[in-house]
Amino acid sequence: MSDLYCGKKVVVGLSGGVDSSVSAHLLKEKGALVTGLFMRNWSEDDECSAEIDYADVVSIANTLDIPHYTINFAKQYWNEVFKLCLEQFARGETPNPDILCNREIKFHHFLQKAIELGADYLATGHYCQRKLIDGKWCLLRGADPNKDQSYFLYTIQSKQLERVLFPIGGMNKIDVRAYAKKLSFVTASKKDSTGICFIGKRNFKEFLSRYLSKKIGPIETVDGKVIGEHEGAHFYTIGQRRGIGIGGEGDAWFVVDKKMESNTLVIVQGEDHPSLYHRELKTKQLSWVIGEPKFPLNCTAKIRYRSSDVPCMVFADGGVVFEEKQKAVTPGQSVVFYDGEICLGGGMIGERF
Repeated sequence: MSDLYCGKKVVVGLSGGVDSSVSAHLLKEKGALVTGLFMRNWSEDDECSAEIDYADVVSIANTLDIPHYTINFAKQYWNEVFKLCLEQFARGETPNPDILCNREIKFHHFLQKAIELGADYLATGHYCQRKLIDGKWCLLRGADPNKDQSYFLYTIQSKQLERVLFPIGGMNKIDVRAYAKKLSFVTASKKDSTGICFIGKRNFKEFLSRYLSKKIGPIETVDGKVIGEHEGAHFYTIGQRRGIGIGGEGDAWFVVDKKMESNTLVIVQGEDHPSLYHRELKTKQLSWVIGEPKFPLNCTAKIRYRSSDVPCMVFADGGVVFEEKQKAVTPGQSVVFYDGEICLGGGMIGERF
């Protein structure tokens, strides 16, 4: 990381995890004037680990001898992230709260708050990088292929990247932990956060049933044969294998469709069933980091965080055609486009063909 940040005021989003802890240290080591800012975004109950996380933030801030503050965006998170997710679930889609949270909270409200506090930059512990190319700030993958988080940040704009730093983006996770251990950080061995952004890991159906009512409906095969019942099509996702409640001989069953108008769950047997695979999809809410490209666009894409890049062609109307059929293309999730290491942007998956 460049010494250009020496003397610059940087607000670091301290989450209570090892990544943001090391990010804050690296910036201070380079001479930046660092302030830690902890976000509270969920207030429905006390099941999440917010208090534990905050205690770790205080410990890290004291160790680094930096000021720290707390900001509450629970209202914004509820209205601009969680409510939208509930609406998507009700429509039969499977939303990605992490992507929405990055767009609406971390790199909108949180960035604005950092600027209001007089910061030159906002820094986060994301595993991604930025680079100035032809006069525009571009979003790049993180150096660690197993931790790269550019998929979740595809909605960020070049203008925002001018004021955002990713101090550990060029590091591997194992080195980040070793660095934290060397510094005796309390977060050095802390497990990575999992589950829904700012809400944590939970029993998904049980949690969602607090906000969306159960609704008994039929489970049928692609041939229309009813073979069971479910508690609400909105509780399931395309490609889901576990929790369907259909046993018996032969291969496992997978969800391939949800007919929301009749509350019907459609399943097939075997992960190689052709109904599980699609070659084309239509996007909505397309977002491009440095502006709309020329179409048709030849690039690679991934339809989920852990999937591999596959060649595809993107058209001006939001259509995407893959070189090979993709498994479990899921409406509500995101397809993210890349040109080598550069994250170009992406969009929400709508229809699939």
